[in-house]
Amino acid sequence: MRNNKYILFPKAHDLRMRVANFFNYIKGEYHTELLPFKPAAKSPPEMREQKVWDREPQPPTLSGLAHHLGFESLQAFITYEQNGHYAHILRRARLQIEAEYEKQLSTQPATGAIFALKSLGWMEKQAEKDHAFASAASSIKIEIVTTGPTPATAEQEVILL
Repeated sequence: MRNNKYILFPKAHDLRMRVANFFNYIKGEYHTELLPFKPAAKSPPEMREQKVWDREPQPPTLSGLAHHLGFESLQAFITYEQNGHYAHILRRARLQIEAEYEKQLSTQPATGAIFALKSLGWMEKQAEKDHAFASAASSIKIEIVTTGPTPATAEQEVILL
């Protein structure tokens, strides 16, 4: 049975709604206005309906989700995600955040998405290959066979022809 200390939300529905509210909030808010738009270099400006952001969109983050849900720290969020009464809802929210960063891997540059995914526990396949190579390399026996003249160890041993 789960520890009652980890029941922070009265109903699963309440938590689901708060998570959905977070993902809607980070989309930002905008209104449209008729603004001048100059389509080509020598064309006169024309009026077009364009988005004007009242609140810019934000990237999805675990700490942003934790803050929005009322947790006092990211560690408290992670503890609830592991042991909480409705932990499955937070795990799905984490998966949604990971999916958003995964989408960004196909854009250039994807450095920020890669960093975010690594911090969420993702590993590169190359790291696994490097580890496998290191394991294989540690079992290879190397034998050095000397052939030819011994290299000089001092300048006096060098003979110029």
